[in-house]
Amino acid sequence: MAVAENAPKNMGAKAGVQKFGGFLAGMVMPNIGAFIAWGLLTALFIPTGWIPNATLNKVTGPMITYLLPLLIGYTGGTMVYGKRGGVVGAIATMGVIVGSSVTMFLGAMIMGPLSAFLIKKFDGLVEGKIKAGFEMLVNTFSAGILGAILSILGFLAIGPAVSGMTIALGNAAQWITKANLLPLIATLVEPGKILFLNNAINHGIFDPVGIAQVKQFGKSIFFLLETDPGPGLGVLLAYWIFGKGNAKGSAPGAVIIEFLGGIHEIYFPYVMMHPALLLSVIFGGMSADFIFVITGAGLVASPSPGSIIAEIAMCPKGGLFPVLAGVAVGTVVSFLISSVVLKRVSAKEENNAAFESAQSAVMQMKNESKANAGISSNASAGREKTGAAKVTAGFVPKMIIFACDAGMGSSAMGETILRKKLKDAGLNITVHHAPVDEIPKEAEVVFIQESLAERAHSVVPDAQIVTVENFLDSAPYDQYIESLKAQMGKNF
Repeated sequence: MAVAENAPKNMGAKAGVQKFGGFLAGMVMPNIGAFIAWGLLTALFIPTGWIPNATLNKVTGPMITYLLPLLIGYTGGTMVYGKRGGVVGAIATMGVIVGSSVTMFLGAMIMGPLSAFLIKKFDGLVEGKIKAGFEMLVNTFSAGILGAILSILGFLAIGPAVSGMTIALGNAAQWITKANLLPLIATLVEPGKILFLNNAINHGIFDPVGIAQVKQFGKSIFFLLETDPGPGLGVLLAYWIFGKGNAKGSAPGAVIIEFLGGIHEIYFPYVMMHPALLLSVIFGGMSADFIFVITGAGLVASPSPGSIIAEIAMCPKGGLFPVLAGVAVGTVVSFLISSVVLKRVSAKEENNAAFESAQSAVMQMKNESKANAGISSNASAGREKTGAAKVTAGFVPKMIIFACDAGMGSSAMGETILRKKLKDAGLNITVHHAPVDEIPKEAEVVFIQESLAERAHSVVPDAQIVTVENFLDSAPYDQYIESLKAQMGKNF
């Protein structure tokens, strides 16, 4: 764990891509419950479903055509300009829905934020220029007029354009699948997940393509490409058997959280400890995707989170074996490659323990695999350097935030662990979790993984940013609490 107080204010290219991807995923993630509801209804009641029912199946069409895109458009608008932006975004989204022959997820992702941005700009232009007593009239009519104009624009132009793009993407996806080239996509998907682009890849790219295929074929393989828990499971099993120190000790718990809980972020630090393990998840993903292709595997909706339980729940009737076969093969391939990597790395570390312990903070995650809770700090100009387990002199936080890309997985686990430890220590400090791009401005301390530190700093530049390699490792939290108690002068 390290205090990263000097994160640059100008985000690098990677942080910029993460932020954009996180924004796309942010329009979908809050509405996952609606997607799952539609997926369950589809799996149950379509003509080829588990219990076909023509009457109840009438619900699924309007849900995917109107409800889901409107939710995305409203959410995207809300992210840009609150509820006012959400309302205008939903109005504009309705235009692209009616003006298109395909499901308008992409159209909603465009119209929602765009509409909110425009109404926000309008409000800025008229701010302070409206005569007293006319504020409500101007506010309501401006939203209605702009929403109506954008709805017409969406119906006449944007909807048909996005429809053509969606059809082209669908045709390309079918061609790639028929040409048996789909497994190669793992070379992009698996590294992208490690860079915390997992939600953006799944919900921003694969979901629109997958939904289109479900309407045509009743299932889609694209719902399996990112959510497959097999490659990550293989890495964690290898750590469980061949790892050392904290990595080995925490691996069994991580297996349960990743495979059953579906929180894939839990295995990212294990791969980042030894970059060669990227080969494990890449070839594991390719192997799984190959099995999915040759067996005709597919799901009826996105399993979110990517738990094996959710994967099974989203399987169409008669489609369980192909999915489980692909997951199993991906797990085995990833495990075998990871085992070779970890055996070689462990032997090298044992021969060079003294050298490894002297490495800089760049090698910190590698040292974590040896149960050395390596702690370093970087202080910005004019600020006192402090260890991660120490607290800045005179500073005891009132609010601590755990942040991850989506604010729903690993950050929630870290929050639970630290809150319990603070309570046991008699410290009354508020602890919450949040998406990295929605960290509350009043946050004073932010626990986050290293690759997201730049984004966190851009959101709350005055907060103390504490980087943690593994949110399940309780040792850094114990050290932090000890420093808090010492700072507060408590005798425990």
